Parts: sequence; C-alpha cells; structure tokens
Amino acid sequence: MSYPRFAIYYVPPAGALADSGASWLGWDIVHGRETRQPELSGLRDITMTPRKYGFHGTLKPPIRLIETRTVEDLENATSDLAASLLPAICDCLELMTLGRFLALKPLGETEAVQRIAEACVRELDGFRTPVEEPELARRRAAGLSARQDTLLVQWGYPYVMEVFRFHLTLSGRLSEADFSAWSERVQRFLPDLPAPFVLHQIALCGEREDGRFEMLHRYTLVG
Repeated sequence: MSYPRFAIYYVPPAGALADSGASWLGWDIVHGRETRQPELSGLRDITMTPRKYGFHGTLKPPIRLIETRTVEDLENATSDLAASLLPAICDCLELMTLGRFLALKPLGETEAVQRIAEACVRELDGFRTPVEEPELARRRAAGLSARQDTLLVQWGYPYVMEVFRFHLTLSGRLSEADFSAWSERVQRFLPDLPAPFVLHQIALCGEREDGRFEMLHRYTLVG
C-alpha cells in the first residue's frame, strides 16, 4: 500500500488504554480498522475529526515524503533516532481541555517528552517535502503569531518546538456548554490512567488513501 503522508506518533502500547482510546474514537490505528464505539448519542459526531488519526500523541506532524527519499530510508532513520533517545517519564496522564477539545495530557516534568518531540521534528525533517503556498495560506488563515509563522516556514507546521504541547486527542471542537457533559462521559469510559506515564516508544504511521492513519512500525527508545 502506498501512503501519501507519514507521521511519527506516540501510540499507546497494547492494553486497556489503547483499547479504550480506539473504541472511543472508532478507529484502531494499530490494526488499521474500524472499531465499535460506545452507544453515546453524539459521540460519532464529536470524534469525526480525530477519528482518522486514531488514538495517538503527535511527535512529528504528517509530512509528504520528498522524492529523493524512500519509505525504507524513513524507517531506517526512525529506527536510528529511537536508538538515540531516552524514554520520558511523567507523573501521570490526565484528562484536560486543550483549546476547544478534550485530550489526555501528561502532568509533572514534561521536558523529556518535549525533547523527544523536538528530536523527531528536527532529525527527520530531511524527509519532508517543503510546504507549498496553498498550505501556507491555509495555516496562516487560522491566525498565527509571528513565531508560529516562522516555525511553519522552517518545519512545515506552526505548533512544534517550544510551542508544542504533547496530548492524545479525544474529541473535535466542542461548544463551551458541552465540555462538562463530555468530560464526565470520557472519565466514566476510560480505564485508570497510567501513573507514572512513560513514553518509551515512537511509531511510524502512514496515511492511507482513504485518509485514515495506520501504524507501520513501532520503535523502542533505548538511548
């Protein structure tokens, strides 16, 4: 299968959290298949946007592979990168609001998570096709700060490096009135969240022709 885009994600290891996240969103990124969502009115609508990406935390946002590099090159480079990185350990994961959506975010010392994300963005950037003007215009239409615009031009995405905030998305944009109800529903559905939270793997994921992402390989951080 060919993939228009690739990304480096944190994909939770097999277990209760991974299973519940896949079920909540309706898409299993590990196995590349739909899942049965809980029977909650409106759930399919509020998860429509994050569904195609699966339950994950972004480390390097989706890129189009430059013509001079192959998927095998990217796999090898990702493997080498993982071998150079130490795992990150945070106090726990906690359900929080991020902008207008619900997400799981790490609490405690997050500098090591930031270090891993910055390394993924920086060290694998040679595989990225430069962003073209229509994409730049689309991103800028959202209203970027001067720094975000600089990051967009340099790295192809405005929310990386020091403005990046690691999270695992659980909803699309919600109205202010809906936050409380959906937060309670998520809390009741999710298993006990990991404490501590350990980010010890990164995953190379590909976007299928249907627009949904699936995991290609998982790499353990052993630096």
